[in-house]
Amino acid sequence: RIDTARDILVGKVPDPKSQVEQITIALIYKFMADMDAEAEELGGRRKFFSGDYLRYGWAKLMRSGLGGHEMLNLYAEAIGKMPENPGIPVLFRNIFKNAFLPYRDPETLRSFLKVIDEFEYDHSERLGDAFEYLLSVLGSQGDAGQFRTPRHIIDLIVAIVDPKKTETILDPACGTAGFLISAYKHILRANSSPETIDSRPVSVDADRRLDSSSIPPARGDLLTPDERAQLAENLSGYDISPDMVRLSLVNMYLHGFAEPHITEYDTLTGEERWNELADVILANPPFMTPKGGIRPHRRFSVQSRRSEVLFLDYFLEHLAPDGKAGVIVPEGIHFVAHSAHVQLRRMLLEAGFLLVDITLPHGVFKPYASVKTHILLIDRRLARRSDSVLFVEIENDGFTQTDTREPITGSQISVAKDEILRYKSALMEGRNWKPLKTSPLRLYTVRKMELLNGEGSHLLGRWHDLPNRVIHRPDVPLVRMGDICDIRDGLSPNMATPPGDFALVVPAEDRKTADHWDYDGKAICIPLVSSSGHGKADIKRIHYEEGRFALATTMCAAFAKDESAVNLRYLHLFLSAACDDLLVPLMCGATNVTMASSQLLDVLVPMPERPLQDEVVENELVRGRLSDMLMAARSLSQVSTNPEIRELAEQVILELENALESVSAKLTIAHFIPKRGSFSGEPPESSTSAA
Repeated sequence: RIDTARDILVGKVPDPKSQVEQITIALIYKFMADMDAEAEELGGRRKFFSGDYLRYGWAKLMRSGLGGHEMLNLYAEAIGKMPENPGIPVLFRNIFKNAFLPYRDPETLRSFLKVIDEFEYDHSERLGDAFEYLLSVLGSQGDAGQFRTPRHIIDLIVAIVDPKKTETILDPACGTAGFLISAYKHILRANSSPETIDSRPVSVDADRRLDSSSIPPARGDLLTPDERAQLAENLSGYDISPDMVRLSLVNMYLHGFAEPHITEYDTLTGEERWNELADVILANPPFMTPKGGIRPHRRFSVQSRRSEVLFLDYFLEHLAPDGKAGVIVPEGIHFVAHSAHVQLRRMLLEAGFLLVDITLPHGVFKPYASVKTHILLIDRRLARRSDSVLFVEIENDGFTQTDTREPITGSQISVAKDEILRYKSALMEGRNWKPLKTSPLRLYTVRKMELLNGEGSHLLGRWHDLPNRVIHRPDVPLVRMGDICDIRDGLSPNMATPPGDFALVVPAEDRKTADHWDYDGKAICIPLVSSSGHGKADIKRIHYEEGRFALATTMCAAFAKDESAVNLRYLHLFLSAACDDLLVPLMCGATNVTMASSQLLDVLVPMPERPLQDEVVENELVRGRLSDMLMAARSLSQVSTNPEIRELAEQVILELENALESVSAKLTIAHFIPKRGSFSGEPPESSTSAA
């Protein structure tokens, strides 16, 4: 029915946000009439449509015989006057504030109200779920840098923060109140007897799964009436947008909050609520900073005009002494070298705030933004007990990283939740924690002192974990690239270099040409900028180049310091094969994802003796040529109708397959990159001495 209502409106109201507002106003209008009817059935009196407002009752609006223009004028007049209705609570007056009908087509309104008439207020969670689905069409408020948080991410954050029934819970940038409602459902479930929790799997259509909560309905029957009333008082939210406040109020009301505490308030410039603290803060604040920056007051500890910096500072300043928080931040918070960013990171570590850092897939907010984000789990009590930060890297959140965000298998969300809760439990009980060996996630701890001593006190845990990502044969030594190679930056602009007689090496597969050369010799050419555009770190290919060539400024080149000890083709093969584990993690950036060439100096690579390097290179080159020949022979066999040619092709195919099998059994680069875990098995017999 929500979709039907939107389909009716779309011709006259194309903007999704305006559609949501029109449906919201109409639903509340209808629900007020339903509550009046229910009151009369129970022997009470009408309060919403009485006195001078009786003429606007839903039944009068929908009565047969009412002309189209009469209906339109009556409805438009009613929603305009509703904020003045003394019979409705302040909550509803706020919802109707500034409401108006943006079109004047009677048939559109009649069809629209017929759909709204099918909804009935019944105090159940179904209405709240339906409204949550309606809100999902908002997607993005791009002008404010706001992106609706997927419900499975909200549920994950709430689960690992684990708010309690006695704790005050605040979302200072609440949007449509998704975090508050998820926290409420979480607390109800924690305070319900097992038989009152709906144990059936939450089942929704595939196209609604991204916007549906996974928390099963629960009654909260173990809460006393006083506890339930206090819980309603404990949940509060702020938002700078009156439209978002209106939607939050409706969302909270439809989830059972008679008087939701949602306030129109500018968290970053307002001071009247500065002294209010919260036990729990849950938030996904706007990332975008308006032109000219924010102009905050002077009570922030960190002086900045960047919205993401100010919001995070606000969260830290407004937590109770033993408070906890789950907030989403752009990756820039983790590495930007500005003094405000560095001060904020040091505060997170030194003052005992940061407990867990979770890396989210780059496409979590698609199609509205491709931005690298993290969840910061803050727990002041537990963080003071630990000298380390747990880092969790989620690569699969159950949906594709494309604009369509289709459901896929292999989600790591549940595993991440369980591992983090296990980590928290170990800290609370004073036990040692180790990640489960069977976990598909990459989890590791980094000591806070190591993070503080890193360049700019950056919070990119993967940079500290890089040595553990070099999976190699134990009988082959690891060496720093900086000890065996000179790293030089590209000098020629990719798009502005005039063509000529020399190769211009660029990140793309095909080289360009240049009218000059920058370097002369054998080199491995490595991109410094992600090849996948905004938000995602990726390197499609690494080039090997010989002779005189120009190099794009978006790349760097590695030259062997001693060619008698290093076969650069071997190093090229290794880096190409291990790129995703060793080089891609060096890239960072919320939108423009890059790395510095100096970072390559500390990359560890396995370096066998030179004869073994040469053998690997020869076998890989031979295998490549054989594969090309085999493909050509198979193509010849398929396209030729000449029996003699086909017979010859089949004979060549057989011989090439045997040759390829023989070469594959010899030493290749794969033998220096065994699968994750300890190296097992012996390398194939080599014609040279063992390394």
